[in-house]
This record gives sequence, structure tokens and C-alpha cells, in this order.
Amino acid sequence: MDNATIARVLGEIADLLELKNDNPFKIRAYRRGAEIAANHPHLLASLDAASLREIPGIGKDLAARIVELSATGACRYHEELTAEFPSTVLELLSLQGVGPKTVATLYRELGVRTLDDLSAACQDGRVRSLKGMGTKRETLILKALADRQHYAGRHLLPEAVATVEPLLEHLRQAEPTAEISVVGSVRRGCETCGDLDLLASSTRTPLLTAAFTQYPGVGRILVEGDTKCSVLLANGFQADLRVVTPDSHGAALQYFTGSKAHNIALRDRAISLGLKLNEYGVFSVGDDQRLAGASEAEVYQALGLAWIPPELREQRGEIEAAETGRLPALIERDQLRGDLHAHTTATDGKDTIAAMAEGAGEAGLEYLAITDHSQTLSMANGLDEREALAHAKRVKALDGHAGVRLLAGIECDILPDGTLDLDDDCLASLDIVIASVHTAFGQDQQQMTDRLLRAIEHPHVDVLGHPSGRRLLEREPYPFDLEAIVEASLHHGVVLEINSQVHRLDLSDAHAKLARDRGARFVISSDAHSRRAFATLRWGTLVARRAWLEAADVLNTLPFETFKASLRRQRSRS
Repeated sequence: MDNATIARVLGEIADLLELKNDNPFKIRAYRRGAEIAANHPHLLASLDAASLREIPGIGKDLAARIVELSATGACRYHEELTAEFPSTVLELLSLQGVGPKTVATLYRELGVRTLDDLSAACQDGRVRSLKGMGTKRETLILKALADRQHYAGRHLLPEAVATVEPLLEHLRQAEPTAEISVVGSVRRGCETCGDLDLLASSTRTPLLTAAFTQYPGVGRILVEGDTKCSVLLANGFQADLRVVTPDSHGAALQYFTGSKAHNIALRDRAISLGLKLNEYGVFSVGDDQRLAGASEAEVYQALGLAWIPPELREQRGEIEAAETGRLPALIERDQLRGDLHAHTTATDGKDTIAAMAEGAGEAGLEYLAITDHSQTLSMANGLDEREALAHAKRVKALDGHAGVRLLAGIECDILPDGTLDLDDDCLASLDIVIASVHTAFGQDQQQMTDRLLRAIEHPHVDVLGHPSGRRLLEREPYPFDLEAIVEASLHHGVVLEINSQVHRLDLSDAHAKLARDRGARFVISSDAHSRRAFATLRWGTLVARRAWLEAADVLNTLPFETFKASLRRQRSRS
């Protein structure tokens, strides 16, 4: 069982306990367990109870639930809680801004059991009539229902990877001589995906298709054919397997990786060269002679192109770059030397300063900025000026712990009028300031643009954090003029963040590429709230690769002293 499934079950237990108005400490323990499972770098199902209890935040009860899930595929406690409510109630909890307390009220007061029930209760005015709801709340719920319909069938990339990797390993063990790859949007590193697409080349097709349909995670077989199978996995993903002969492997790998726009452009190029391109190979038109197909590189070569990394295959100029030798040397995860956004127990993090430094060292990082929240974010126990400066002293006292250089910073809220949450003297005393929006997302484009511009103009802001405020599959980015923000960041020397949290990945690849094309500089940060969460830098790096970023575009690929000197505040002082 993968970590994503364990995290989902533990999170659902926390939700159900909150619906029951159970012990808040118990609820928090399960929520923390879900977060640990989602971010842990090792497969929790491979650990016994004693090993699980060595993980900070995993106690006796949580360890027992995880062991039971791993051994049986189910959790009796989860099933007992689920049985107390209609099965559809959990779907209500998936709506953005609709928490367990709201769901409990709707269930008890209006008998709302399903998404359709909730939609009807909004449409006929029953929701607004409830105490504490009102017209505005009703409108937000209707928007959340519309968003859910829009996102139906989509999954976050890390969830997809966590699901497909054990399936790949299962197939490779069943047929060691086969070449087996994940293709489609997952191979391109897209932030969300639908189905899981796998491609195999083998001369022993029946062995592979049998292994696929008999995989322990399969809930239902949808299609079982000679060269194509489809299954519905127990965690809700649909997975498709195609098997081709080895001489077509490269052509099929290119074709099924996509994107559609990239493939159309390649096909048109083949036609212009008097060739035919399909999933079986590159052929001459006159005699149908196969010219290429066994490897992707030879397919691209037959079309007069350098091999194009999968992340770039979105018809954004990659074909022209491959033709003229201008493809970028895409950044790699191991080129990141530091992380500039991390939280500790001083606010809403799960680990101490020392533990975060140790986690950064274990992740291969040389330096780390501790950037806890500022005071306005009260739900995260944000720091006021006095607390922020005292916290900075504690950070600096641990500089060099575990071999990691530490920067004392803050993630400072950008208030609705664009002013910052802490006074200038405090911000000037810190090593680094990230300015971020966490509230008042409903401003119009001009208001939000002016708000961000005012923050960028502030002399002590070094980094603009998660600039669009989006939450994937939950909340759309707030409207703002990206070109104006990029221009201002260039003028004032502010760096744009690519936030690696799996539900953010913000800036998006498209926005980051636009900013890169105009000369912007970036940092790739984890926004880690635990020592295990530095693993998410993998996903931020993928966003950067899809945005065509090279190591030189990303400041935290620099050695510590060079990086520190490159920050806006250091350049201003010099």
C-alpha cells in the first residue's frame, strides 16, 4: 500500500472524528499522521510497528492503524466511523471551504447527505437561512460545487506517482526483460493528471497483461485485451497498459507521452519531410519502410531534431529549439544547494529548528532559511516583532547545526492594502523576507495587482512567495497582472518563488516560463512544515523544468555565500 492511500485514510478518520465532535487532540493526531504519511520519503507499509513509532508524531494507535492498513488493505476503525454516516458525506468534505463543522450542521439541520442535496439546499435558499451561513456563504458553496465538477477525475501529480511506482515495480518483477515506462501527463511532469498510462515493450505479452490485471491494488478490471488492458485501482485511479513490440518501443513512448499539440506538430513536420509518423515508427511514404522506432532519440533524429525532454513537450517552442540546438540544459534536483522557505514549531511547523536543519542535511542541502509566519496569520500562531526577533536569535545560534548554514527569516503576510505585517525595523534585522498573500483572496485583478506591487516595492522584501495563491484541485489562482508583477520584480530585485508544496506548485510552469522569458530570477522552495517535507523539492524542480529553467535561473543553486550576497538586501547595502 502506498503512502498516499495511508494518508487519505488517516485524513478521513480525522474528518469523521471532527464530524462526531470528538476529542480535538485525537483529531490533531490523525491529521498529523496523514501529513507525515503524505510527505514521508520511505514506504510506510514496509515498516513494522516499532519502526513506525520511531517516526516523530506516530504513536502507538497510529502505528497500529498503519500496520493494519498495510497488512489487510483496510482499517476497521475507519470502517466503523464511516458506517456512522452516509457514504456520501465524505464527498462533502472534499469541497473547498466546507469543513467538518459545516458538514455536520448541514447534515443535522437540513439532512444534506450528498453533493446533489447540498446543491438543492443552496438553490432553494435553505442554506442561507441557517444561523452562521447567509447569502455569501451559500454563494461560496455553490462555487465550490462548480469547481469540484470542473476538477472531477483529476489527481495531483505526487499522488499519481506514488500510485504508479509500485505498479511499475510489480510489472518489472513479473517480466524483467521488458522495457516498462509510465507515459502521458505523468511522464511530462504535469501538475495534475487523469488516468495512469503505462507502456511496455515485450515479446511475452500474456505474462505482462496477466501481471497487470492481477496486481493486488486492482479493484476492478475494465478491459482485458491482447495488447491493451485497463483497470480501476482501489484508490480510484484508472490505469491503462499498452504492450508493443521492441522495434516500436521508442515511437510508442514518444506518441503516448504526448502532449497532443506536440504530437500534431511532429506529425506535420514528418509530412513536410515526406515521411509518416505514428505510434509504430517513422516510415518513408513511398514504400512504407521503417526508418526509426526502437528508441525515442532515433525518432526525433529521423525528423531532424535533437531529443526533447518530456517536460518540454507542450508545443511552446521546443521543436524550433531542438532544430536549432537551443534546448535548455534543464535544472536537476541535485543542483539545489539550499531551501529558502521552511517552518518550525515556532508557528505551524511540526519540528524544531534543529530538526529542520537535520532534515535539510539529510536531503543533501547546504543551507536553509527558517521563515516562520508573521502575526496576522493567527491560525498558524504567527509571530509579532518581538517574537520574530527572538526566534531569529535562536536560528542564528544554531547556524551550522548538522552541517547546514541557517538564515533567520520570516514569511511575512501581505495585508489587503499591500503593506507588510511587521514593522520595517524588524524586517531589516532579518536575513531574508518572503512576502506572501494568505488572506483576502476575493480582491479583483487591479486590487490584487496593486497589493502585490506595493509589497514588491518594499525595500526589505527579497522573495515573493507562492505568487498566485492557488491550491491545485481546490482553489483557482487569484487574478493579477503577471507581466506587471514580473516587470516590478526585475526592477526591484525581488525573486519569484516556485513553491514545491504538492497542492501549490506555484508559480505554475506556464507563469514561470513567461517570467523566465522576461529575465526573472527564481528560488525553488519546499515550504516545508516538517523535516521530511524537503522531499517535495522534487516537484518544484519538475515545475521549473517544464518552465525551461536552467540552474543559472535559480538562485538557490548558488553556494551559500554567493547566494546570500545575491539577495536584494545585500545588493542594496553594497
